Amino acid sequence: MGSPPRSRRSRRWRLISLFGATALAVTAGGALACPAGAAGTNVDFATHCIPPAVAGLPPIDGTTTANISVDNTTPKVGDTVTVTYTVVTPAANNPTALALPADIMTPTGKVTLGGAQTGDVTVAGPKKNDPVPGYGTFPSFSMTGTFTVTSPGAITLSPGDYNIHTSYILELDTPCTVTTPPAPVSETVTATATTPVNNRAISLSSASGNPGDSVTVSGRNFTPGATVTLAGRSGSSQTADTATATAGTDGSFSAPITVNDKTTTGIVAYEGSAWSDSLGAGPAAYVVNDTTPVPAGSQKLTTTVKAGTLSMSQAGDSVALSAVDFGQGGASTGNLQTVTVKDFRGGPAGWSLTGKVTDFTGPGAKIDAGRLSWTPACATKSGSPSTCAAGSAGTVGSSGATLASTPDGTLTGGQFTVDAGLSLDVPAFTPPGSYSGVLTLTLT
Repeated sequence: MGSPPRSRRSRRWRLISLFGATALAVTAGGALACPAGAAGTNVDFATHCIPPAVAGLPPIDGTTTANISVDNTTPKVGDTVTVTYTVVTPAANNPTALALPADIMTPTGKVTLGGAQTGDVTVAGPKKNDPVPGYGTFPSFSMTGTFTVTSPGAITLSPGDYNIHTSYILELDTPCTVTTPPAPVSETVTATATTPVNNRAISLSSASGNPGDSVTVSGRNFTPGATVTLAGRSGSSQTADTATATAGTDGSFSAPITVNDKTTTGIVAYEGSAWSDSLGAGPAAYVVNDTTPVPAGSQKLTTTVKAGTLSMSQAGDSVALSAVDFGQGGASTGNLQTVTVKDFRGGPAGWSLTGKVTDFTGPGAKIDAGRLSWTPACATKSGSPSTCAAGSAGTVGSSGATLASTPDGTLTGGQFTVDAGLSLDVPAFTPPGSYSGVLTLTLT
């Protein structure tokens, strides 16, 4: 058989070119349902699309309906936020009678940040789409990316430019830009400043002394050059016994304080005009000996209660969370292995149990640490001087959160059991396989 006539070859080429560039004809068709889990608001914005040159079509203007959602609407500065940009109704349809096969479209785009933090977040989606019938509306698609929070305050997120790359017969791009940027705000996150960690600490040259004795207080990790107040504590109240010291260039100091008050149970050190948990250290346990003379004909009987330690143990070192389905994602749940805290120190200081988690890594992908949340619970054994309080339900993340704690008091201690329900929010199209992260608990 001979070659087909030139007119037939030309007509066939135009059809193939147009077929390979189907993501280019703009439409204002009806909106599709937003995928489950999207938390932002659907917004419409004018879009200017440029078809591939091979299609022979001029630029076309239309309307895109889109939605922005995030995995954490209340992050802290330093947290990583995962952003999902869902094009609910693309500004494109299939302009031919030829059906478009599945899984030939790869979307990429940008999300515009505003308010307390500005810039663009690059997002990308999988090469996945349902078949599109001839002249049919293109399906909704989602793209994901991440950004690190750098400033506290309200951060707005608006859909930005996007591109549809088609891989069928030809490799072609159809870039669509926001006609009047920025597009309307679809989601807002409120970021908070990270609470500075207080690493100040003190130790005493002696744990006891007679009334009027001097004890040396050694401190570290204070603000270099700061004036530090040393003070006796009777339970949660400060006594009249005080002294001052100056922190050196390395934040350390060593200075004496004379202790006269017989009710003293500890000694603290702090910067500023009054005690502050964020600028202080201690109390370090200190006992004033009873030197009252024994009356004639009497015998003074003494005994000793030895202080123990603050410790914790856990029922196990692994937790198997429930499985989720590819394409659905959602909550992968389980329970923390029970933690037992024993506070046998017998002093005035409480304790805090915190946790932080790494990213969950798996087969060529990861699930961000910020997607793990917990609901803590804490029980106190009867007869314990202290009562533990469960931490707040919410995100654990790489920056950490409080699981349980007890306050300072005149006399603290006891035995406690700590539990938590765990939930990992797995993105819908996370590649199948096993993912694991490490949750580290710290007792202080």
